[in-house]
Amino acid sequence: MPKALVDAEVILNRELVSGVYYLEVEAPKIAREAEPGQFVQLQIPDGAFTLRRPVGIAARNLQTGTVAFIYRTVGKGTAALAKVKAGTVINVLGPLGHGFAMTAKRPLLVGGGMGLSPLLFYASAMGGKADILMGGRCKQELFWEELYSPLVQDVFCTTDDGSYGQKGFTTMALPEILAKGGYDLVVACGPEIMMQGIAKIAHKQGIPCQVSLEKRMGCGLGACLSCSIDTTDGKRKKVCKDGPVFYAQEVFDLS
Repeated sequence: MPKALVDAEVILNRELVSGVYYLEVEAPKIAREAEPGQFVQLQIPDGAFTLRRPVGIAARNLQTGTVAFIYRTVGKGTAALAKVKAGTVINVLGPLGHGFAMTAKRPLLVGGGMGLSPLLFYASAMGGKADILMGGRCKQELFWEELYSPLVQDVFCTTDDGSYGQKGFTTMALPEILAKGGYDLVVACGPEIMMQGIAKIAHKQGIPCQVSLEKRMGCGLGACLSCSIDTTDGKRKKVCKDGPVFYAQEVFDLS
């Protein structure tokens, strides 16, 4: 069951780059209970939308009791969310799901696209012990570097077009980074094909890997079964309730 169902006042909802927004709401209970890797279900404050939208928690501030999310406008729901003004009250359900392991001493975060949003909370919680490898199609997509730099030791970047950092994908840069870094955990979030590749490389180097899956979620509570997946042990699991974070070998064939 959810830890909180609250009406939260929007403190800030601003565009970071084209189509990507930073939303901050006042929700002290959720801020206290949230763990890196968890998510919430946001009710779009418009009667036209019945289903809530799942959004990963990107940050929290215990002093102000606020929780922040970074989202991209991809449909009518998120487009409506982008129009919400400060002072509006929005209903929030959460925190939901299971988060990342917090016992790592030297984690490497690997993210692409909007998968870099929930990893931001984890980077902050690690207190400077983590490094981040981020990938994008071009330099403009790596605006995340500015957000991560104060929270991690090293930032490694790749771009498909070579406009910034190493040219290519994160999977091309990962083996050398792992070989030199002394990491004890890899945490990945982004496109599934990227996470599969990251997990296989980590497995070959004997480093545990956790991945955060993204599926369509109707309720976020495990009741509607819309986010059910097959796992490697043959069991069906729900991303919203059993995840969204899994150890890679639970959901990917690493052979």
